[in-house]
Amino acid sequence: MNPTVVGIGELLWDVFPNEKKAGGAPINFVYHASQLGSEGYAISAVGNDVFGTEILQVLEKNHIRHCIETVEHPTGNVLVELDNKGKPTYTIVEGVAWDYIPLTQGAIDLVKRADAVCFGTLAQRATVSRETITALLNYAPAASLRFFDINIRQHFYTKELIEACLQKANVFKINDEELELICQMFDLKGSTDEICRLFIEKYALRYMILTAGSDFSTIYTASEQSTIQTPKVTVADTVGAGDAFSGAFVHSILNGKPLREAHQTAVDIAAYVCTKQGAWPPYPNK
Repeated sequence: MNPTVVGIGELLWDVFPNEKKAGGAPINFVYHASQLGSEGYAISAVGNDVFGTEILQVLEKNHIRHCIETVEHPTGNVLVELDNKGKPTYTIVEGVAWDYIPLTQGAIDLVKRADAVCFGTLAQRATVSRETITALLNYAPAASLRFFDINIRQHFYTKELIEACLQKANVFKINDEELELICQMFDLKGSTDEICRLFIEKYALRYMILTAGSDFSTIYTASEQSTIQTPKVTVADTVGAGDAFSGAFVHSILNGKPLREAHQTAVDIAAYVCTKQGAWPPYPNK
């Protein structure tokens, strides 16, 4: 089976001290699902500039199908700094093309037949893209996975936005640092398990995914729970590892894999990505 997965949101250049690499969380998700065999599509926008032309060429080279519009704003970029453990910090430029993703019939038609749609908070920092993402999610089939990767960056989120996204989602992915912030924001009390199960119940989630970096990850459903320790690897950087996890998990679930097997695949792919630079490393069999 080749499920159709769609990532809506930021498409950008991750600018490292010595090079730049294509990225953006929802597009990273599409890359990894596509590498595993899904029919993946990116919905975003680029500028009418050389960086936009280059990033579209990278999409084509990596066989990522797309519905990318060209708008009168510069192609997005993010300045990435890595600490001595390869953990990144990001400086995200505002007023760029992916802040102005238009609602097009092509994008609507894609989402209407999607088996999974991935979205986050970052691409909703500006009104145009927020309204486009909200509209597109309304076209997603009832049976589809609507995968909300919260992906908190800088000041580009609000309680109201997070609540609205949860209302649209049936899969919620968050890391341990983000969960701590959300607990404060929503005044949530209890153990980690209790809080994760609260999200499952309150928002009728099919999956609640908690990642804790180099320690572990846990995936909850209403009736199951899977916890896997993060394997120890030599880290080049962790850019895109969480998105690789997401893409691998969704591809596996859509292909009928049981929770534990899908989770293990996600862990293994994320660990592999950590051993390579950038969010889109070639897969070994490529």
